[in-house]
Amino acid sequence: MGHEILIVDDEPDIRLLIEGILRDEGYETRLAGDSDAAISAFRARRPSLVILDVWLQGSRLDGLGILQAIQGEEPAVPTIMISGHGTIETAVAALQHGAYDFIEKPFQSDRLLLVVRRALEASRLARENAELRLRAGPEAMLFGDSSVIAGVRSQIERVAPSGSRVLISGAAGAGKEVASRMIHARSRRAEGPFIALNCATLAPGRFEEELFGIEGAADGAGRRTGVLERAHGGTLLLDEVSDMPIETQGKIVRALQDQSFERVGGSSRVKVDVRVLAATNRDLQEAIAAGRFREDLYYRLAVVPLRVPSLRERREDIPGLARLFLHRAAENAGLPLRELSGDAIAALQSYDWPGNARELRNLMERLLIMMPGNGSDPIRAEMLPPSVGQGAPALLKFDPAADVMGLPLREARDLFETQYLQAQLLRFGGNISRTAGFVGMERSALHRKLKQLGVTSEERGGG
Repeated sequence: MGHEILIVDDEPDIRLLIEGILRDEGYETRLAGDSDAAISAFRARRPSLVILDVWLQGSRLDGLGILQAIQGEEPAVPTIMISGHGTIETAVAALQHGAYDFIEKPFQSDRLLLVVRRALEASRLARENAELRLRAGPEAMLFGDSSVIAGVRSQIERVAPSGSRVLISGAAGAGKEVASRMIHARSRRAEGPFIALNCATLAPGRFEEELFGIEGAADGAGRRTGVLERAHGGTLLLDEVSDMPIETQGKIVRALQDQSFERVGGSSRVKVDVRVLAATNRDLQEAIAAGRFREDLYYRLAVVPLRVPSLRERREDIPGLARLFLHRAAENAGLPLRELSGDAIAALQSYDWPGNARELRNLMERLLIMMPGNGSDPIRAEMLPPSVGQGAPALLKFDPAADVMGLPLREARDLFETQYLQAQLLRFGGNISRTAGFVGMERSALHRKLKQLGVTSEERGGG
């Protein structure tokens, strides 16, 4: 969606002139002629930018007063001050109170458009930087070469530009928020804000304040905007939406239907334009049957369902993800990058990862920082935590001191092949085709070898 700009000037001709210039460039506009109309319009729906005249004849507040009111409520919204009676002192005062820039009348349309573009870009960068600081650099891409994750990326590419609501399901740590950020980044709202509200971390009594905001006193004191309002023009993610109180669910249904709501303690409806995404690690149909989730809310959120697979469903992605997380951890900590040995990779692929990609990322960071030894030494299977290594095949825990020299060659070879193929089958989730390709055998030959050795396989990934 396009940026919306609020134009505040006491002269109708100037308002219409600026509106015409901006609309020709694709911007949406709203107009106000005095402070009361300006503040009311600002509170009804937050604009992307405000163009504000300093001198407003017959207005309760002048431009500097309006600027202070705007900055007190939403300092992230840039304001461009304009004046036909400008002085150095006025310009300095405007900038000191938080204005982005000051333009004297009469102005060239090219000059106005240049400052508008710069202000909007500066606002976007500031918002992104603030989000990065708050969230410590969130992922914005689902990595991996497996067919299942490639399918998810393909679905995202198709649904992102549509503007439809998406319900993202998957286990904790699988990458649901990453998927939602990908949808936002590839949508027509990519220049707008991305706001995430984790419903699982909020106390039930705070939900409506966080969603809709608080009106406060008549003069605006104590007023606070909610996430729906802050996400205007962008995307709101309702993370772990199954934890939303049933009482609040009814109100969010109406807000989604009307794209408007009332702040807590308020009486007027606030119009917004927000794309809502939802994520859950629970079965919402089961929650509906149990009376914990509204069916009408489910169907409003699940216009397009999207499932993010767990890490154990795409074991072939684990080596690449582990190396990626190691690389990022090394950059962030200023430490030398360490490689993963083949036995360590096989052990990682054999583990079920209940915490999914988040657990793998945390483990790689911990290993890089805490592991002893020379920085050039690779990370081996025995260096992994017991919880990760305990499910590894016997080959990965082979005791070099064992008395294999007491076995005949055939038995020693059969023992090795049995453990080796068990390790590879577990590594590839029981998929015969991928195992055969990795070990360099024909699929039929591998079947015969497994039967000969008495090794069983569960075809969890297809054959």
